[in-house]
Parts: sequence; structure tokens; C-alpha cells
Amino acid sequence: MSHEPILTFENIVKKFGAFRALDNVGAELKAGEILGLVGPNGSGKTTLINVLSGLYYPDAGQVHFRGSDIARWPMHKRAQIGINRTFQIPKPFKSLSVEENVALSYHYGRKPAMTPHEVLDFVGLNLVANQLALQLNSAQQKLLDLARALASGPQILFIDELAAGLNHHELQRVADHLLTLAQKGIALIVVEHHLGFVNQLTDRVVVMNAGKEIFQGSLEQAAQDPVVSAVYLGTGS
Repeated sequence: MSHEPILTFENIVKKFGAFRALDNVGAELKAGEILGLVGPNGSGKTTLINVLSGLYYPDAGQVHFRGSDIARWPMHKRAQIGINRTFQIPKPFKSLSVEENVALSYHYGRKPAMTPHEVLDFVGLNLVANQLALQLNSAQQKLLDLARALASGPQILFIDELAAGLNHHELQRVADHLLTLAQKGIALIVVEHHLGFVNQLTDRVVVMNAGKEIFQGSLEQAAQDPVVSAVYLGTGS
């Protein structure tokens, strides 16, 4: 597996009016790596994912995928080259079946390694493949969101708070899925508040606060960093 970064982003700025939601954020991601993105609410984590996935365009900065500048590429074009995501609140096509949702993503993706049936089996939704998406519970809808992203054949996958609302068994199953994907060479950025879940997955985290990157390193090192402790863990003055 190559040690060259598959994704680099530098000096990313995103403004909403006079408010800087992202202020010169940057990092890199290698194939098969799981990078954690943590920080308090409002720190800019999801905004960064929105920029990297193409939902928003940055007001400044660069996003490079395998050497190509994709900062102004729309979401559908990024999905076609292997960049996809999940959402905090899944939004499947509720009037379609589970299998139809996944098949639609497969059709518009980039020659995925897994068929829709294999994707559903992988995430554990094969037994509800014929149900309408609106009939799924919240945990199943999150898994369907992951299945739809996987069906497009991603090289990079952004995971936005997939663990929220899941029980211990579901958390472990999702963690196992994500680790398996990384072993297959898929790069992941995981936005998450559940630090135990992050620690289980990642060797490296980026900690954000108020739109700025304040730390990069292991979660253990982050917990010992006085700036992180004061801002994110609520200690210090």
C-alpha cells in the first residue's frame, strides 16, 4: 500500500457571512488510514466534511485527490471518482426499498468491488432488503446510509457521527465494518463524539475548535495536551 497521501487539504476557509466556520484547516490522509475528527459542537467538523465531499465549496484553500485539485468539483463528480460520505441524519429514498436504494448508488458509482447484494450482506441488511427504507429503525437507516456510500465504490469515505444512537452491540459491529474497509485500502475520516469508538478505530486524530485545527496526533496524546484539555475536555482555566 502506498505511503503517499490519497487526499490533502490545505488552508481551508469557509465563511458564512462574517462568520468563519473553517479557518485555515489542513491535513492529509493515506489509503487505508482512519483519521478521527473530533472537537466540541460547533467546532467545524461537519463543515469540513461538507467541503471535502463537495456539498460546500471552500472560500479559500486547496483540496487535492491523488494530485488533482477537486476543490470546485460537485458531490456527484467526486462520488464518481471514489469520494463519498454518510450523514448525521440519513436521508434515503424512503419510497424505495433498501435494495433499490443501494442499487441506485451502485449504478452511479465507480465500478464498485462489491455488488449491491454483497454490500447489504456486509452491513447486515440483507434480511430487510425488500423493505421500504421508511420502515427501517434509526440504526438500520444509518447502516443503509453506509451501504449506499459503499455501493458507489469509494476510495475515500467520510463518516459523520455514525455511532450516535447505536447500542454497544451495534457500535462494535460498525467499528468492525470500518476497520475491515480500512484493511481493504479505503481511507476514512470519522467525525465522532464517542471517544471510545474513535480510539478503537484510529491511530491519529485532528482536534478542532472554533473552526481551527488545534492538534494532530494520537487520541492519547490529545488527552494530555493542555490546549485540548482546556477546550475540548473542559479542564483548565
